[in-house]
Amino acid sequence: MKKEPMMTERSDMDLPDGGKSYKLVAEGAESTVVAEYEPDHGRETAYQSEADLEEGLLRILESQGYERLSAHTELELIANLRTQLEKLNDVRFTDNEWSHFFHEVIASSTAGIEDKTRLIQEDNIQILNRDDGTTKNIRLIDKVHVHSNRLQVLHQFEEEGGSHPTRYDVTILVNGLPLVQIELKRRGVAIKEAFNQINRYQRDSFWAGSGLYEYAQIFIISNGTHTKYYSNTTRFKHIHEMEGRPAAGRSQKSSDSFEFTSWWADGRNHVIADLTGFARTFLARHTLLNILTRYCVFTAEHDLLVMRPYQIAATERILNRILISEYDPKRLGTPEAGGYVWHTTGSGKTLTSFKTAQLASNMDGVDKVLFVVDRKDLDYQTIKEYERFKKGAVNSNKSTKVLAEQLASPDAKIIVTTIQKLSSFIRSNPKHDVYAQHVVLIFDECHRSQFGEMHTAITKHSKNYHLFGFTGTPIFAVNAKTGGSPNLRTTGQAFGDCLHSYTVVDAIKDGNVLPFRIGYVDTVRRKEGIRDEQVYGIDAAKALSDPRRVSAVTSYVLDHFDQKTKRQSSYILKDRRVRGFNSLFAADSIGMAKQYYAEFQRQQAERGGEPLKIALIYSFAPNEADPGEQGFIDDEDFETAGLDQSSRDFLGAAICDYNRMFGSSFSTASDQFENYYKDLCLRLKNRDLDMAIVVNMLLTGFDATTLNTLWVDKNLKQHGLMQAFSRTNRILNSVKTFGNIVCFRDLRQEVDDALALFGDKDAKGTVVLKPYAEYLAAYNEKISQLLKRFPLGEEIVGEQAQKDFLTLFGSILRLRNILQAFDDFSNEDVLSLRDLQDYQSMYIDLYQQRRSHEEADKEIINDDVVFEAELVKQIEVNIDYILELVAKYHDGHMEDKSILADISRTIMSSPDLRSKKDLIDSFVESLSSGADVQRDWKEYIVRKKQEEFERIVSEEHLKTGLAEQFIIDCFKEGYVDTDGTRIVSMLPPVSRFAPSNAYELMKSRVVERFRQYFDRFVGM
Repeated sequence: MKKEPMMTERSDMDLPDGGKSYKLVAEGAESTVVAEYEPDHGRETAYQSEADLEEGLLRILESQGYERLSAHTELELIANLRTQLEKLNDVRFTDNEWSHFFHEVIASSTAGIEDKTRLIQEDNIQILNRDDGTTKNIRLIDKVHVHSNRLQVLHQFEEEGGSHPTRYDVTILVNGLPLVQIELKRRGVAIKEAFNQINRYQRDSFWAGSGLYEYAQIFIISNGTHTKYYSNTTRFKHIHEMEGRPAAGRSQKSSDSFEFTSWWADGRNHVIADLTGFARTFLARHTLLNILTRYCVFTAEHDLLVMRPYQIAATERILNRILISEYDPKRLGTPEAGGYVWHTTGSGKTLTSFKTAQLASNMDGVDKVLFVVDRKDLDYQTIKEYERFKKGAVNSNKSTKVLAEQLASPDAKIIVTTIQKLSSFIRSNPKHDVYAQHVVLIFDECHRSQFGEMHTAITKHSKNYHLFGFTGTPIFAVNAKTGGSPNLRTTGQAFGDCLHSYTVVDAIKDGNVLPFRIGYVDTVRRKEGIRDEQVYGIDAAKALSDPRRVSAVTSYVLDHFDQKTKRQSSYILKDRRVRGFNSLFAADSIGMAKQYYAEFQRQQAERGGEPLKIALIYSFAPNEADPGEQGFIDDEDFETAGLDQSSRDFLGAAICDYNRMFGSSFSTASDQFENYYKDLCLRLKNRDLDMAIVVNMLLTGFDATTLNTLWVDKNLKQHGLMQAFSRTNRILNSVKTFGNIVCFRDLRQEVDDALALFGDKDAKGTVVLKPYAEYLAAYNEKISQLLKRFPLGEEIVGEQAQKDFLTLFGSILRLRNILQAFDDFSNEDVLSLRDLQDYQSMYIDLYQQRRSHEEADKEIINDDVVFEAELVKQIEVNIDYILELVAKYHDGHMEDKSILADISRTIMSSPDLRSKKDLIDSFVESLSSGADVQRDWKEYIVRKKQEEFERIVSEEHLKTGLAEQFIIDCFKEGYVDTDGTRIVSMLPPVSRFAPSNAYELMKSRVVERFRQYFDRFVGM
């Protein structure tokens, strides 16, 4: 392992313009991320059991200064916690003091995971009320002197108090609190099984007893060969996605699934996957304590984010530049005091800059930290995040008055503002005290077109400053514009050295962003006999804007919209189930955008049915028609006054359409247009809007995880192309496997050039999905194996054969998920839809059978099979489709029994409809020849819902009024809320002669019956 030296050092990475990037050191003697990790070259050859793997990890941790703790009961764990806190705080608790502190602060009965996370991340100093009437501050974790914290390791701790007895592999305790939980699987077992097992722990036992294991901040999963980490947030969202409803109970959180687990790496972005290397780096005392105390962010949405290694490395290299300038003031105000961070679009630059600003503001000698964004990017989310760590930090009004007040106030250490307001302030205040202060300026997306003027103004007025920039697409000599100052054309000229890089290849390799699937659609063909070749991109403006071509492109989008945006898929988004994703349509000019909007409106009206919700947005961009800059994305402001009257009137009409869709009242007036932009962005993020037609707006800096498709009828190149494409490749869940790019112009060469510039010469194979033919061949091979080994109609006998089937069909589902985005697949799928349904039924049957065995045996039997729940759900049908089949059966005089078979087969292939099968079967049997299917179904469901509710109330002797209100609230909120006293209040009294656990058993039984009732009738 190489530690970063306390000096500037050249790296081995050449930049595209022939320059060099630089490695810089972290603040302090030991950087959190090692500069370069060199693994041991000697390899063990003997078989390694899970126990051997665990013992090897324990030995490494002990050699790194961890104390091995022996504790077998919760009482021993609590006694150790008391001892560790006494040592950390140099205090001795009396029994009375400890009892009050433990039960009121650490193990409060009302505290959930969110509260416990806040205690570690924000409120780590708590007040102890002493017996003598005095008070004392008690630190749960020391964030100032991190090496004062005491690390212990505990293994195979048994928790008997949960739903099932549970044994945890390895727990790392910090000052006696279990802040890191490690789950191990033997080599050869899928790492995702360790992730699944931690999910079971959360469901069955983390909450048990005093709930100390709910303090876990970081989870580590490993099979020896591969090791990953993630935050407590990631775990809870995955569980709730699998349940298909929002979180309930004490563990109510939201976050992301297995796709958000992270690799650890060195400063060169080389992944450290093996458990041994991971333990020697990530679990080194100073690294783990730095991550827990400095590099976690508890967000405004109460999610815990643990920074990735490249984010930490970039942060520390910026802090180091600031630190060095403290000892060498001559660097201040020069490029040597600054630099830029090249982290690819979508890799989390905002989080990195957020933490950098926070830590820099706490450094000695730093007077102000200014985080500067473009006005379009200073949206609701940015304001909310920055308000989290500095109330009043965001200057979000339309004047520079507040900015001037903040710059003059010694209390305003962190200020978030826009390029526009900062420029206005400098023009209006040529002499101000802030120019003499030690100021750190951090520019988000530092290639904004206004930056050149800003840079000149800053360097003219200020002397003691650091200038840092973040960008996903740096400007090098090869992709620089020709205008402006020749000394400020590249990112390096403006900011100085590249302090850290993390390219699109790195991000896709690590799974931090998705690859792209790029398709090219031929829209213009030459007449026969001119030249025998396909023509994709025709530069002639007349041909490209021809109404016939615009009509053909629009028709293609409407025909393929559901396919490209995966509208057959469903998933949970912000506590509601939605189908598929949404998209942007990039038009080449305002004129083309207007044409497309009108054509979409016309064709949708002609087609009838439920129309797509489409919005239009553009504003004046001064260089829109500059042919020398074609392919670059010019900044659009919120000014509509520069538009010609026709374009402004058209936009106004489109906004009126938007207002009718959503009940809003926006317009093109200057005070309304910015609010229209913000509302449109929010509706895209919430998937309320299906598509936005844009010219330049939203193609840079806008993030929405629900976007998966970009329709491109626009010339793009280099950083403009990468910025636009990257709107689609944010990770959301396992259904969204790539960013979908549909090009109506030939951008093949431009794509290759951009990937070579911003990735490396081999980038294309990593960044763009493999050709369709390769996926199809792999799919067909697996289908052949499926049909040969597991023919329909034959029982799958034996546990190993069942595991093999689950594994094989799971891989088929994953391949289908990718192939369904290709236009040709529907005609070339060798597996019929009926066979797919039958195999899916077998798949669900076997999974549920294995789950029932798990419940009966209290054993984890799912360690080597990953059930693709999300991928099963994306090809399921809903109750409306079933009713269509029922109506078809009815209209055929109830004689076609094959329809009944289709209904049964469809229900059994759907995880969500299985619980409703007897309801549907009973309804079909009750049909009469004169029935109105839709009306009778509604009446039938109302009746059955009331009957089954009354049965539960009667059999459990519940209080009717309270039970009725409870179940009404459950369907309103979308889940069964078992938190609080609502369940308890409706239960009948228990005889004093009943067994001691009778009340808990009754409560559990009632909760389970209501959950089954809810699952049965939800969506009906």
